[in-house]
Amino acid sequence: MPDDPADDAVHAPYGPLPEGGTVRPMTRWGTPVMHRPQAKVTEYDDGLTQLAADMVATMYAADGVGLAACQIGEDVAMFVFDCPDASGKRTVGVVCNPVLTLPEGRERRLDDGDEGCLSYPGAFIECARPDWARVDGFGLDGQPVTFEGDGLLARCLQHETDHTLGTVFGDRLSDRARKKLRKAHEKAAEDYPPEWPASVG
Repeated sequence: MPDDPADDAVHAPYGPLPEGGTVRPMTRWGTPVMHRPQAKVTEYDDGLTQLAADMVATMYAADGVGLAACQIGEDVAMFVFDCPDASGKRTVGVVCNPVLTLPEGRERRLDDGDEGCLSYPGAFIECARPDWARVDGFGLDGQPVTFEGDGLLARCLQHETDHTLGTVFGDRLSDRARKKLRKAHEKAAEDYPPEWPASVG
């Protein structure tokens, strides 16, 4: 997680992340809501903003850089993020109904860096993804938003959009890699009780 979520250097093209949310327990892989496409956002109201605020609070409590609504048990196609790109510049945002665009042909280069998931905590493994990504969607006010970037930001935009489609990054791994990931997760299980990160502190 960034050292200071309120850092002045943060890039917030559509405004700051919503505040005042409640930290919720993290929904884990294997829960049905994690493995099906999420319901499209159709109403941009105070309830949606409060959900986003809860997601932001939970993301920071878990030391994450992104979080989808399904990760706190909500069937809503939305994610929040606070993530640096390859240069270290942090971008924050909220995206509803995201649509992902990735490079094709000669422009497509893969980054095989480590990846983890807050809904499968304590485990990281290499996962090849394109090194640039763009997401188009809608903000909390229902207006169009676009975010793009490289480095960890590209990975985050892809990972969180996957969640809204019912895909976890383990689905993208070989059987051998999934087994290795599962062992790491099981080894760290005691550090992440069922109420985590709501139980932190």
